[in-house]
Amino acid sequence: MRLDELLTQRHIPFERLRHRPTFTANRMAQALHVPGKEVAKSVLLRADSGYVLAVLPATHQVDLSRVREELGQSGVEFASEREIEKLFPDCEPGAHLPFGSLYNLPTLMDESLTEDKEIVFEGQNHEEAYRMSLQDYEALEHPRKGRFARRG
Repeated sequence: MRLDELLTQRHIPFERLRHRPTFTANRMAQALHVPGKEVAKSVLLRADSGYVLAVLPATHQVDLSRVREELGQSGVEFASEREIEKLFPDCEPGAHLPFGSLYNLPTLMDESLTEDKEIVFEGQNHEEAYRMSLQDYEALEHPRKGRFARRG
């Protein structure tokens, strides 16, 4: 199911943003003229207990030691491109949504994203993004919150 269909079915307001093709969250922020701290990027991690989708500002990087601490697991590493493509078959390679629940994955959101009322994130391809309220995102996704990102 496409995200816009899900949001429409649930009566959640959103804005779809078209942009030139970009392949990083920071480039997407630039193309859309949005501050990078308001752009949520998604990073797939492989943990002892399975995969976890980490969501953090485009301006930050995942600190694996903090994620290990947050999850209470010693084995946490970045998933491979092959794993990402396998788990997100409806997305273009390298593009995936910050909705782990759509893929039966737990979502871990860095608390720094809560500083803004809205978030912008990549769609299922490299030419579209979505803007929605953080409150609606949290109500739909129910992410676990933590502090695991550091400025990049």
